[in-house]
Amino acid sequence: MVTLLVLVVGRLAIVQGVDGSAYADAAQQDRLHTYPIAALRGQVLDRYGHPFAYSVDASRVVADPTVVKDPARTALALTTVLGVPVPELTAKLSQRGKYVVLASKVPPEKVDEIQKLQLSGVSFEDDPVRLYPAGTTGGQVVGFVGKDGSGLAGIEGRYDSVLAGKAGKRRVEVGSGGNPIPSGIDETTAAVDGSTVTTTLDQDMQYVLDQRLARACADGATTTGSAVVLDVHTGQVAAMGSCPGYDPGNYSKTDPNLLGNRAVSDVFEPGSVMKAVTLSAVMQEGAAEPDTVLSVDGHIQAGDHVVTDAHDHAPISWTVTGILAHSSNVGTIMLARKIGNDKLDHYMRAFGLGSTTGVGLPGESAGILQKSAEWTASRAANVPIGQGVSVTTLQMASIYQTIANGGVRIPPRIVASVTGPDGQVHPEQAPPSTQVISKATADKMAYMLEAVVGEHGTAPLAEIPGFRVAGKTGTAQRANPTCGCYAGGGYMTTFVGFAPADDPQYVVAVNLERPTSSAEGGQVAAPVFADIMRYALTDHGVVPSGKPRPDFVLTGP
Repeated sequence: MVTLLVLVVGRLAIVQGVDGSAYADAAQQDRLHTYPIAALRGQVLDRYGHPFAYSVDASRVVADPTVVKDPARTALALTTVLGVPVPELTAKLSQRGKYVVLASKVPPEKVDEIQKLQLSGVSFEDDPVRLYPAGTTGGQVVGFVGKDGSGLAGIEGRYDSVLAGKAGKRRVEVGSGGNPIPSGIDETTAAVDGSTVTTTLDQDMQYVLDQRLARACADGATTTGSAVVLDVHTGQVAAMGSCPGYDPGNYSKTDPNLLGNRAVSDVFEPGSVMKAVTLSAVMQEGAAEPDTVLSVDGHIQAGDHVVTDAHDHAPISWTVTGILAHSSNVGTIMLARKIGNDKLDHYMRAFGLGSTTGVGLPGESAGILQKSAEWTASRAANVPIGQGVSVTTLQMASIYQTIANGGVRIPPRIVASVTGPDGQVHPEQAPPSTQVISKATADKMAYMLEAVVGEHGTAPLAEIPGFRVAGKTGTAQRANPTCGCYAGGGYMTTFVGFAPADDPQYVVAVNLERPTSSAEGGQVAAPVFADIMRYALTDHGVVPSGKPRPDFVLTGP
């Protein structure tokens, strides 16, 4: 007995005297819990401060099953507040382990209710909710966040590291019931909230654009469409969207194929809207003037292919203005041959074709523009008229922004500034501009493009009362995916233009995919353009044109 007593006393002396601090530290560490403190994700705003996306406080209700004394009674207390069935809660609270999630995205008022119940083993973690008050308006540009709160698309994805902020943590000592010990350790590292991203978008204009595209996609023939509005003098995107659209707050219910931003990701053959690039190059090189007269046949040989106008015809004496106004394929090819393939290729790339715009959105395509050295005779005839080259709707808008801006190209941008959590505003650096064509050439192009919208042009439906409009239609054959050919593929119909033609303020580009229709761009895309442009001009107080449209000379003697 003495020996046993000596052993017990000795062991006690070791535990308390030698190892006591170690055991005390271990016990304390077992009582210490570390809880993450979520950073509040930054807002996404339009240019006037209207929110597209913001976050509000919410919590994740969690439990430590090893501390929960009566799972069934605890479940019964929580079921009404959380809206979760008792059996489901009971099963979770009876699991092995020390951590289980009972509910997510629980609003503060419900958290207060649960806290009043003083349930052992039940605690809370930050779990903010991301809201999109504008709904589908601008949804494809803004993008969305995943269940873990990280950005997955659009501005949310591209600027995720800026919006996310930096999480903090709370290290607290808890008792047997899982509640903090009043005199125990309680250390907090504060979270740093995310920055706010202010876009160049105008939310009201974005709404009009989205609604007008939705109407177009509901006409029974249009399967998809996209549109872009650019500020002529800054290159900033005032509105951008496509149909069908989606609500970022319910993206999981949307077909994954529709979650992209087709205005920057989808490419298509633009058709005759590309003729503005071709004729800009021709006039910049001094090969023709708006009143230069050509005898234009209804067809022209291009290698082993024959290219025709929309309808074959006997030779017609057209001015260059008339060639553009009537959208003559043959006349455009004749003019392109005056400057050669290499020069045309040079100007196309100077206008931004074959490369991304750098707009700052994920998934942007560079389009497709083969090097001129690789053009066959038939390709050399197709490219000037917008076939054999692919573009995005944004690239198309950028081409016409260059013409409307006196020949100066400003790469489009969609983010105006980033405001840090400290309130300091960091404006996005304006991209460098490039003089692609001279102002004189741009003025000539504006004159000729205005003839397209005139009485004898291809797009009288693009007219806006009180304002002079310049623009171009495009009707390109759509590739049929079932045969890998053009037969039966329908058409891609486009219209791009700017207004007022005598003092350009905005560019609007519209593209509609119509697999079963033979309607032309001037019939279906031009009215969409007119509605969007009309709103842009009137809502922003643009003064109507003071001078009448000039008289255009379309034919020669």
